[in-house]
Amino acid sequence: MVDELVWNQAELTVGQLAARSGVAISALHFYERQQLIESRRTPGNQRRYRRDTLRRVALIRIAQRAGIPLAEVRDALAELPEGHSPNRKDWQRLSRRWRSAVDARIRSLRQIRDSFTDCVGCGCLSLDRCALVNPHDELGRQGPGPRRLLGPGES
Repeated sequence: MVDELVWNQAELTVGQLAARSGVAISALHFYERQQLIESRRTPGNQRRYRRDTLRRVALIRIAQRAGIPLAEVRDALAELPEGHSPNRKDWQRLSRRWRSAVDARIRSLRQIRDSFTDCVGCGCLSLDRCALVNPHDELGRQGPGPRRLLGPGES
């Protein structure tokens, strides 16, 4: 059972952080290996996280859902002062930084959604209507049959 989180508790165990953030312990360990969050070790070698890690984890999760690569998230978090809990001003700055990437992702997803009914998921059998991977039947000029599913050395 996870210890109850006290409102003025300065440090959290990994279990408390997982319970409060909704992120699996394994994901928190992964975030730490990726240098997105950090902990200190107790004399018994247990992890302890500063309370501001809760906001950092929330920011990481939001950025992941928006498709922002973890390397970019790490770079952005590294710009924050140590021990600083990300606030509204920080989020506004980061969201402006990532806006064009999110907009590009939205455009790409819209294109996929709008062209999805013409796609048969075949690896492209040189269909003349494929706007996703074979616009204007470019692969059809290479010959008949599937051009994207060929094995090594096949032509």
